[in-house]
Amino acid sequence: MQSYNLKHIKELEAESLFVIREVVAQFEKPVLLFSGGKDSIVMLHIAYKAFYPAGLPFPLLHIDTGHNFPETLQYRDELVARLKARLVVGSVQESINNGRVAEEIGINASRNVLQTVTLLDAMEEHGFDAAMGGGRRDEEKARAKERFFSHRDEFGQWDPKNQRPELWNLFNGKKYQGEHFRVFPLSNWTEMDVWQYILLENIPMPSLYFSHYRECVNRKGVLLARSEFIKLQKDEKWEKMKIRFRTIGDMSCTGAALSDASSIEEIIEEVAAARQTERGTRADDKRSETAMEDRKREGYF
Repeated sequence: MQSYNLKHIKELEAESLFVIREVVAQFEKPVLLFSGGKDSIVMLHIAYKAFYPAGLPFPLLHIDTGHNFPETLQYRDELVARLKARLVVGSVQESINNGRVAEEIGINASRNVLQTVTLLDAMEEHGFDAAMGGGRRDEEKARAKERFFSHRDEFGQWDPKNQRPELWNLFNGKKYQGEHFRVFPLSNWTEMDVWQYILLENIPMPSLYFSHYRECVNRKGVLLARSEFIKLQKDEKWEKMKIRFRTIGDMSCTGAALSDASSIEEIIEEVAAARQTERGTRADDKRSETAMEDRKREGYF
């Protein structure tokens, strides 16, 4: 890794360390949102370094859609055990069973949007007043509007036009009863920065991120991996492809990318040449021009 990149990555790490420590200083019951994806893995790695040799002073919260990749859950459980962290799981299936949300129907049905209610319920149940997420501003235009400290009202909703200034890295965590904050320590990182940091820190990653053969269906330009949650249309068929995933989420809407990248170095080369953002492979983001912003207003990550 070239020296100027190393300096840049170290500056980003220092910024994220500062933000995470500020969260612990300002809030009573923070939590770290953990999906098993690369951004939450890097955020957790930095959080562990922020308080080492003490343990993490907050739990992890995973919103389980019930449609996760098995590799993601295996990685999550192994990592939690290794770090001796406390894991809280919010279940979308339980939200459905309890009548809190209704299962989508149709060929493009997904549980991804249903996570919002499950997340807000888990925040209220456990009294969390700040949730750290791995969102980055380069991922999607709605996320580019975020501050580090993102205020949410008593309904868990986000108002992009009424955010607090963050001058000189001063963060205002003042809130009223029932309100909370979402905090994004990786806001200024890019996908390239994340992978260079993973290489620099030698962070083990889920196998899904590396090239492998898997049966997929090409649905309107999105390569969806074969699972029990995806029903083929008449003109569709499963095809064996050499792919990897740039982002990891619900199996019903997370698209793969054709790839030969089987190492971190090769992934970095691939990302450098990419002309599409990683969320360009997410079917749920293609539902409308404002899909992400609409979900964020309702309380999404």
